[in-house]
Amino acid sequence: MTDPSQPLPWPHGDAESPAAAPGSPLPGFFWPCPPYAAYPQPQVQKGPEACEILGLNNSRSNGQLLSLDAGERLVHINVPPARNSMPLKFSQFRAIKLLRAVPVPPRDAGDQDSPISLDQRPRSDFRLVFNGGDELKGVTIGYQHDKLGLFLFPPLSETDDSVRRVFIPREVLQHFEIGERLGDLLLKDRLVTQEQLAAAAVEQTGLRQKRVGDILVEQHIVTAEQLLQAIEQQAKMPMVRIGEALLALELVTPEQLEQALAQQREDRSVPLGELLVRKGVISRAQLQSALARKMGYPVVDVENFAIEPDAVRKLPHAVAKRLEVLPLVLRDGRLVVAMEDPTRRDAIEEVEFITQLKVVPTLTKLGTLQFAIPSAFDRFGADALPRGNTDPLPDFQADFSLDSSNKLIESLERDSSERAGKEEESPIEQSDNSLVRLINTMIIEAHNQGVSDIHIETYPGREKLKIRFRRDGVLQPYLELPHTYRNAMIARIKIMCDLDISERRKPQDGKINFARFSPQHKLELRVATIPTNNGLEDVVMRLLASSKPIALDRIGLTSANLDALKAAVARPYGMVLCVGPTGSGKTTTLHSALAHINTPDRKIWTAEDPVEITQAGLRQVQVNPKIDWTFAKALRAFLRADPDVIMVGEIRDQETAEIAVEASLTGHLVLSTLHTNSAPETITRLLDMGMDPFNFADSLLAVLAQRLVRRSCTACQVSEPMSETELGELLDDYLHVFPADSRPSKLALMAEWIKNHGRDGRLMKFTSPGCPACGGTGFKGRAGLHELLTVSKPLRRMIQTGARAEELQHTALAEGMRSLRQDGIVKVLQGVTTLAEVHATSNT
Repeated sequence: MTDPSQPLPWPHGDAESPAAAPGSPLPGFFWPCPPYAAYPQPQVQKGPEACEILGLNNSRSNGQLLSLDAGERLVHINVPPARNSMPLKFSQFRAIKLLRAVPVPPRDAGDQDSPISLDQRPRSDFRLVFNGGDELKGVTIGYQHDKLGLFLFPPLSETDDSVRRVFIPREVLQHFEIGERLGDLLLKDRLVTQEQLAAAAVEQTGLRQKRVGDILVEQHIVTAEQLLQAIEQQAKMPMVRIGEALLALELVTPEQLEQALAQQREDRSVPLGELLVRKGVISRAQLQSALARKMGYPVVDVENFAIEPDAVRKLPHAVAKRLEVLPLVLRDGRLVVAMEDPTRRDAIEEVEFITQLKVVPTLTKLGTLQFAIPSAFDRFGADALPRGNTDPLPDFQADFSLDSSNKLIESLERDSSERAGKEEESPIEQSDNSLVRLINTMIIEAHNQGVSDIHIETYPGREKLKIRFRRDGVLQPYLELPHTYRNAMIARIKIMCDLDISERRKPQDGKINFARFSPQHKLELRVATIPTNNGLEDVVMRLLASSKPIALDRIGLTSANLDALKAAVARPYGMVLCVGPTGSGKTTTLHSALAHINTPDRKIWTAEDPVEITQAGLRQVQVNPKIDWTFAKALRAFLRADPDVIMVGEIRDQETAEIAVEASLTGHLVLSTLHTNSAPETITRLLDMGMDPFNFADSLLAVLAQRLVRRSCTACQVSEPMSETELGELLDDYLHVFPADSRPSKLALMAEWIKNHGRDGRLMKFTSPGCPACGGTGFKGRAGLHELLTVSKPLRRMIQTGARAEELQHTALAEGMRSLRQDGIVKVLQGVTTLAEVHATSNT
């Protein structure tokens, strides 16, 4: 118990307010001030406030209060070293104290003793009793009590009336007293004796308990036999809904109940009883009374109950702590658990899923589980926390903490080494708290680093699980995990995207809406699972690109290619193809072209698999081959829907190609992609698929082949004059693709290069040695190489006669086309990328 001589059991020293976190939510809650003339009116919170948090187990932590959401009954706080805020329900802490004082000038010495002074600052003792019995005492200058809870204002010192603001949520407060107690005043005036006062207190306690309906004192179920008998009695009781029970006890009015039911119909995730508690209509004690008295839930004294070890071992400690569920008894395939609110179906269903047992919920007294759960798992649990564990804020239960992945990996390795000492290593559960936080942190780090794909690779036996990131087109190791996490990680990812966790023999694909797990990260991931040998599975997760298209003049096309492509997509009908291997940016380029022609007078249909980039004004369709909704069928449907422009995600077969050509010949502009190496090869590939040469030649407007190369880091880029040898090699590399009879001269080409890309009459050689901005690689981001073949009359005649790809290329080069290699060499001269990157991604 706190010493009553102290104003408040927190240090009074001023704390420096840390800097505001970027992007912090600032909803502007009006914080009360003392209700006296000397103090300012309630102040709106305009930024993060340095604060101290008192946890449910009396732990204290310093951090920042970013916002208080009265409607949702939670606060958003930031506790270093975490970089992001976490939501904290009112039921998960005892008090929050704002460290910034509300200043007030000293009182006039001549006015202090005047009874009619307007400047009153009365100090009163207060006594709080929390759920669970703990007390807190101190001094406050006024107070405010409302549906949120109790606001106190402890002074800085005996001589300074400036105050700090303290908030105690209603959910954790059993009762409070401010000022002298009536009994003490009666004793002081000798109106009652000590014995009379004690007898009255006993009678008042009984009346209060009857009024609240707290039968927890009356029933003490401490054995399995008593509990099973009570469960049998409950099964014989008629079904009563919680709303009816609260009405029967006159704890709510019909109007309050109807309002809560209307709100629950919009959001089924919150039970009705919990909703009424959050709205401040009833207290948790009253809710428990209704659950016990009218719905018959047995009330268990978990502090003295003979818990069975087999029951505890069915549930991981992290899950029990997060869901506030304590296993008690295991009987006939049923797991009996204790909960403070046994109507929480989401928690019961999760326990049933993890344990594969039927769960029977029972009731326990408020505030007892936070101590009973660690105690039970300490004695019986298979995965109890180490006894030396000191969590700076153990009562915080966010989905994950944004600590660095290195700390999470250390904890996982530590857990693994602890398990290694056992004869049989127990596999990790998919709901293990460390694993959940690790997966969330891994996805966020991948997003922050600009990663395109996450590869999770499993190996047989005791080999470690390997995770690699593809950044800028190159795979890089990210981390390795113990083999005991293998199945759990795959299962957790499947659950995140609603896949069948029991199916391991067939590939599956799905999508993760990551905002469900981290509201501040609006991410989507495409997930593919692949069965491998030894009955294992690999997972590849693709972080979907930004939902906004890139402007056509910002995708890296040369001025000549940009003008030619704009002219092609501005035509009223015909076909424009974008080709290249998987991951070369074809869909991004097509959406940039669509954004260029997306005007109110055009009707644009797209068929994609999947829809990754969305645009206003486009009618976008996702195909699904599983239900025979293919690109070809989507194309046929589009032709009946009065389109101007059609975009087909990919031409995969002859049927799709023929319909696309047919559409382009009947007055529609068709854009699509194909997996070919170069623009001339695209034409011969489609002819080989059985296309009619004359129709195809008439419909084709342009073919754009492209590749992505790693972009040189500009932060550490340095340049030096290019040597004669290096210049000669570049010229030869650029010119050798031309036919001998139409090859430009080296001198003319060199003069053009120096004019366009030179510095002081010299061409420069650029290198990026590596810096912290690029992670020491010398590369940051990616750039495109492009080869645009525009179909002219000579080329159209060649297509009709079935010319070879080499002949088409020679004619196109003579007409001004530049190959992927040549476009890359120009970008080397500009310092965009390196010659090695160009050679690695383009043909000779």
